[in-house]
Amino acid sequence: MKAARKSGLRQLWQHWWAARHPPLDTHLMGQRNIYILPSRPGLAFCATLGLLLLASINDQLSLGYLLTFLLTGAGLASMHNTHANLRGLNLDLQAPEPVFEGDDVQVALRLHNSGAARYGIGVHVQGAARAEIAYTDVAALSHAPLVLRYPAQRCGWQPLPTLQIVTRFPLGLFRSWSIWRPAAKVWIYPQPEEPAPPFPAQQDAAASGDISAASSLQRGQDFEGVRGYRRGDSMRQVLWKKAALSLAQGSAQLWVRETHAPVAQTLWLDWRDSAALGAANPAPRGSRLCAWLLAAERAQAPYGLRLPSGEWPPDLGPDHLSTCLQALTLHVSQHEASR
Repeated sequence: MKAARKSGLRQLWQHWWAARHPPLDTHLMGQRNIYILPSRPGLAFCATLGLLLLASINDQLSLGYLLTFLLTGAGLASMHNTHANLRGLNLDLQAPEPVFEGDDVQVALRLHNSGAARYGIGVHVQGAARAEIAYTDVAALSHAPLVLRYPAQRCGWQPLPTLQIVTRFPLGLFRSWSIWRPAAKVWIYPQPEEPAPPFPAQQDAAASGDISAASSLQRGQDFEGVRGYRRGDSMRQVLWKKAALSLAQGSAQLWVRETHAPVAQTLWLDWRDSAALGAANPAPRGSRLCAWLLAAERAQAPYGLRLPSGEWPPDLGPDHLSTCLQALTLHVSQHEASR
């Protein structure tokens, strides 16, 4: 009964706390979401004031009273300024770029100040060490960029962690902070295997009757003629002088060298290819497939991806690479979550 009551109180507290800090990609700090407490030096300062007051009372020292009340006034002014250093400050963020597991996620923040200058504004992931706080100053009626970094620990479509905006300005006697729960998410891809192993052996397209695969064979270096550009052609084969001449004549046609002697066929990367991927654990499989996807894109070899959840036909380009990496990441993260 007692445990159930504690659990209910904890859930009520978490619900209230989440409602007080809803997930948003902008954060305006005001009276409702700024908190302030004495820092360790501030607690020592308060203890010193108490000792000074006791000594002044005991010895009836007028100058002791004066010093105590002057220091108390300075402390109260410091508390007000520390709180005001955050009040009215507005922050927003850009959606972070995808990263690989184990690398650092970079979150680009922008601080907007509609009032007086702000100093010593720090942002960090909640729970991180004090040494990981990123600090900046914001001039009056101005803006300031800030880049926050934190390690990407799990692959998947991950939410950004809860952030804290902190300041101890001007005297460090008080610590004022605000909590920000961003709504944005970041793609964290599996860490590619290094060094990348050779591509898996492919079934011959002509022998298997796969006309679409056979027609997408890459060509060799023996010059045969000129033809119009087709999606998937290497930029190295483009005849740029002929393209410039066509542009001058009012045509936007690109021309490429037509070669023969096929050197490589369309690449299919299959999650169920145990002979090529080896390990049954999803993490090593995801790392190897990720390395192959990146290597195929660098080599400009059209590649496709087969997963139990779907199939992505061979193609090239940043959009195709992102689509394949995202599909692979979701499959790996779901596979690991279900274990």
